[in-house]
Amino acid sequence: MKKRYYLVALFIILSAAVTGYKLAFTVPQQPQLLTVGESPSGKPLVCYRNEHAKPLDNNGQIDLMVWNIYKQNRPQWSKALTQLSSDKQLLLMQEASLTNEFKSWIVDNGWGGNQVSAFKVMGESAGVVNLARTMPSLACGYTEMEPWLRLPKSGIYALYPLSNGQSLAVVNIHAVNFTYGTQEYQLQLKALSEELEKHQGPVIVAGDFNSWNEKRLTVMKNALVSLGLQEVEFAPDHRIRFMTGLPLDHVFYSGLVVRNAKAPESDASDHNPLLLSFSLSQY
Repeated sequence: MKKRYYLVALFIILSAAVTGYKLAFTVPQQPQLLTVGESPSGKPLVCYRNEHAKPLDNNGQIDLMVWNIYKQNRPQWSKALTQLSSDKQLLLMQEASLTNEFKSWIVDNGWGGNQVSAFKVMGESAGVVNLARTMPSLACGYTEMEPWLRLPKSGIYALYPLSNGQSLAVVNIHAVNFTYGTQEYQLQLKALSEELEKHQGPVIVAGDFNSWNEKRLTVMKNALVSLGLQEVEFAPDHRIRFMTGLPLDHVFYSGLVVRNAKAPESDASDHNPLLLSFSLSQY
């Protein structure tokens, strides 16, 4: 009899957990890309296209911030983000939650861009975000399901026109984390690689790669180096590291010149920001 009660209790607990999960999380059937900045609410789409996009760079210079912003869970996120982004042309953020406060921050600070709605938490969209002073000519969202948590990780492939007539391909990625092997990790990088192989011009690939073991690090580097990309070195380098000592956040590039790259400390997220300055090769 006791065993029966235990089974009934376990069933009730599991049912409550599943119900709670479904109430808290909404996972779209396909990637959704939201346009932010131009409209406070945004609108869902698979790819964003803009035939009238203006050059991203400022006299041949591109100042960039890459940051896992931890769903804006730290109270000082807004102040830190305002300070760190004030002289940047492009922001690539991971774990960004599209709250009303964040949407207001985007509009108030003159940014525009796109977010991949990987899933919604209590109705608020979460995923990677690209913000810039000008909208891209193309932005497409993609997702890869976490096999254990059953919540997608997201990425954006975007094109930004440059003042020299070229287009800059930008990939913002939050890589699959909880997996037994590297299959899903490889699939996510493969989807990116196939798009980048088609591109003629400079490239930036950046984000939280969740590269917490040597196998993942090797898969990531092999995929990106095979495309002719180089990895940026930071000084100072306060990138967040896993217990293995391996950094989780990376930036790769080609067709550009690195002028400055640093990863300062910040208490506004559980990751530290990456701050970089590139120039176009012709300048």
